[in-house]
Amino acid sequence: MVDWMLRSYLYQNLTEAGCDEAGRGCLAGPVVAAAVILPKKFKHPVLTDSKKLSGKQRILLREEIISSALSWKVAFVNNNEIDEMNILRASIKAMHLAIEGLGKKPQFLLVDGNSFFPYKDIRHKTIVKGDEKFFSIAAASVLAKTFRDEYMEKIHDEYPVYGWNKNKGYPTPFHKAALLKHGITPYHRKSFNLFDTQMELQF
Repeated sequence: MVDWMLRSYLYQNLTEAGCDEAGRGCLAGPVVAAAVILPKKFKHPVLTDSKKLSGKQRILLREEIISSALSWKVAFVNNNEIDEMNILRASIKAMHLAIEGLGKKPQFLLVDGNSFFPYKDIRHKTIVKGDEKFFSIAAASVLAKTFRDEYMEKIHDEYPVYGWNKNKGYPTPFHKAALLKHGITPYHRKSFNLFDTQMELQF
């Protein structure tokens, strides 16, 4: 159980969507964002920042979030697009795509972090560690994390030597060692520093 209860909303009279992303710091795979509109009365004794939850908790919470949400959407921006536009812009693009896909139009956006580009005419507020403060952002963090993890487990079968079923594309010692030994894959982010040795990549 979390040490304190998160807030259900910022503005009671507005339809709010919480937005968050997963995978910004990875060396491989997409960045994934989610947007979630929850009922104003929604509360949960466990839901918080997805990084503070176990894998089992996240999966159980995902089902609760999906069944409780008034609307939700998950969006992917792949590694090639990340290389073209940089990770910050790709993360915000993924959030915009998730917001665009909502079946219900939000009147206000609660965005995790400190960077966001306005989406159409919808007002927003960026909130550092927002996934520890608002249920809707925490819900978005869980959806983004679980859907991205499932994707990384799927592509792990194509390139099992990198251990994506465990590290999910993050720069673990195992992943870095596999890169040095086997080189890059079509899923790696070429604009990132993939090698600690600063070796040049040949394309």
